[in-house]
Amino acid sequence: MKTRTITAIIALLLFIPLVVIGSWPMLILVYLLAYTALYEILKMNRIHILSIPGMLSMVALFIVMVPRENYAPNISAFQGDMIIVMALVMLSFTVVSKNRFSFVDMGFCVLAVAYVGIGFMYFYETREAGLIYILYGLLIVWVTDTGAYLFGRAIGRRKLWPQISPNKTVEGFLGGILCSLLLAVLFWTTGWIQGGSVFLFVILTMILSMFGQLGDLVESALKRHFDVKDSGRLLPGHGGVLDRFDSFIFVLPLMNILPLIN
Repeated sequence: MKTRTITAIIALLLFIPLVVIGSWPMLILVYLLAYTALYEILKMNRIHILSIPGMLSMVALFIVMVPRENYAPNISAFQGDMIIVMALVMLSFTVVSKNRFSFVDMGFCVLAVAYVGIGFMYFYETREAGLIYILYGLLIVWVTDTGAYLFGRAIGRRKLWPQISPNKTVEGFLGGILCSLLLAVLFWTTGWIQGGSVFLFVILTMILSMFGQLGDLVESALKRHFDVKDSGRLLPGHGGVLDRFDSFIFVLPLMNILPLIN
């Protein structure tokens, strides 16, 4: 517990100032986190980051995450073409490697780039939309996680999905959503986020809270499939980058898709 607390304090002291500053310092942070997450997810499937598929994945991840409006407004079409080229080269590599690198591995790499790249790209895009939006996204996840833990410990009886995450309960899941709704009311009544109706804002927050918990379950399912306890060891007491950002990978893209960011 002590190690976990110390790690969290140090991480927040490094993380929060860069989020507040935004711009290119935030972009550098997001790329570092994304490449670490890509390393972790490829390692689960025993694909080395410096192998040919690993290096192709790194190139594709870089291109997928290039900010369109601020740095490369005409890159959209090129991004799609690069993913197609990467897939074709990887398919060719299945022949060269005599199926040691298989069609399934190729699909895994492409999906890993999409999973990590889109999630962390929207981490930067949400911050650029406004500090209040990235703050709200962070708080939705943190408040939901805290509420789910407290309600689960206090009144949790029914297992939510024991085959995937045996410690999560239905009561904790609902408690996390309830706490996120209290957060929505706080932000609305203080005027920190405005526009639309309070009813819509509360509904959107509930959806984000639900998908944040789903993102956590998705990563738990991934780890269970590959029989690993944590995605990595970068953060002592917390695991890897994917372990800490799995919920954000679901929440932040949805914040930009749903009518929440003005």
